[in-house]
Amino acid sequence: MTSSSMNMSRVAFYEDRNFQGRSYECSSDCADMSSYLSRCQSCRVERGCFMVYDRTNFTGNQFFLRRGEYTDYHSMMGMSDCIRSCRMIPMHRGSYRMKIYERENFGGQSNELMDDCNNVMDRYRMSNCMSCHVMDGNWLMYEQPQYRGSMMYMRPGEFMNMGMSRMRFMSMRRISDSYY
Repeated sequence: MTSSSMNMSRVAFYEDRNFQGRSYECSSDCADMSSYLSRCQSCRVERGCFMVYDRTNFTGNQFFLRRGEYTDYHSMMGMSDCIRSCRMIPMHRGSYRMKIYERENFGGQSNELMDDCNNVMDRYRMSNCMSCHVMDGNWLMYEQPQYRGSMMYMRPGEFMNMGMSRMRFMSMRRISDSYY
């Protein structure tokens, strides 16, 4: 086995809880698992990190998975439906940079982050983070301080503008090689 194939991310999804029923292994993005499984109730991440979604095409509620076993999707992730799509998160080596804005459409106070922030209000005196631009690294954005609540995965080059949804993020965490 070559060193590049040894570093490849891999996850196995199972139709039933406790790794039972039909399974589907994947090492890249999968926009719609319905062609492989009728449902997904458990999974095992062998290598790497993945973001899973309860709707197809990387939409709906998101949950971050790192190496480990997830025996029951419902109880562990607190979502009402099963996993419908997944996105592989590539390992990033290098700097992390993101610019956050207090208001939608990249308005209001702004700050540049290069490390984790457990509370935007305490650290920057910003009441909200409603838009951002990721320049380097992979990030998880959380709805509440202390990395709690709904989350969103952000990749380099992506812009987020919450606009009409009025969603805001109050903490951010880098997805670093310590997760792999």
